[in-house]
Amino acid sequence: MSKQKKADLLLVMVTGFWGISYLLADMCLEHMPPMNLNAFRFLLAFFVLGGIYHRRMRNISRSTLKYAVLVGLCLVVVYICCSYGLLYTSISNAGFICALPVVTTPVLEFLISRQKPSPRLGVALVLCTIGLALLTLNEQFRPALGDIICLGVAVFYAIDLVITDRAVRKPDVDPLQMGILQLGVVGVVTLILSFLLEKPILPPTPGIWAAALFLGIFCSGVAFVVQTVQQQYTSASHVGLIFTLEPLFSAFVAYLFANEVLGVRGYIGAALMMFSLLLMELDWSSLWNKLKKKG
Repeated sequence: MSKQKKADLLLVMVTGFWGISYLLADMCLEHMPPMNLNAFRFLLAFFVLGGIYHRRMRNISRSTLKYAVLVGLCLVVVYICCSYGLLYTSISNAGFICALPVVTTPVLEFLISRQKPSPRLGVALVLCTIGLALLTLNEQFRPALGDIICLGVAVFYAIDLVITDRAVRKPDVDPLQMGILQLGVVGVVTLILSFLLEKPILPPTPGIWAAALFLGIFCSGVAFVVQTVQQQYTSASHVGLIFTLEPLFSAFVAYLFANEVLGVRGYIGAALMMFSLLLMELDWSSLWNKLKKKG
């Protein structure tokens, strides 16, 4: 298996963690304010992974620190927009808009470096966009304040992916150090915001503790570090495309644990998303040649 295929598979796992995070975050937000929860999960992730990789956290280069701060600040804006956007729009609208980095990332890459997407990626982007719309949008398309706020997620997460893509390819940047440090940046900034805007508390019950711990260790710590380390083996556009599976995973988890069932339109959208991923990930020419040899 090539490094890019392995990286893409690990990023699918990361997307699965984020799909689960919707259900867990919904449980936690019934008892904890938004910035409070974000501070808890990111600081927990920072200290756990920082402790595990404490030897690797020595001799941090200035370039690694610089990019960790930049990416961390982008993630702060992403989570602020996502948390507060949901207060003023529907979950379906927010889910669609927050998944738009699949579109905004290659557009941003083109604007910065004139890197045109391949025709196959272009087809996959169209299919993914249609699939996401079918899966997440409701019958009402009128823009709300929350829709505008959630656009910040699409913009700043695309910036995050592009900056990460540039950073991990530099010889003086350690991807693991950068991945862990960005967690600390998000945790510290959201903790400050929590003290300014909210009344911070710890998880009040064992169930909420379990959900918050999973959010911190796996959905924040493991997920963002794997994303940062593995992105050096694939492209930002591939990452953005894979992350469109997040609403699909969240819908599956909601079906299993919250008894939510997709309509016909939702299943068609999910199928289009899966096909678009296969379109990008499979080597169709090699597959066709093998089929011809067998025939």
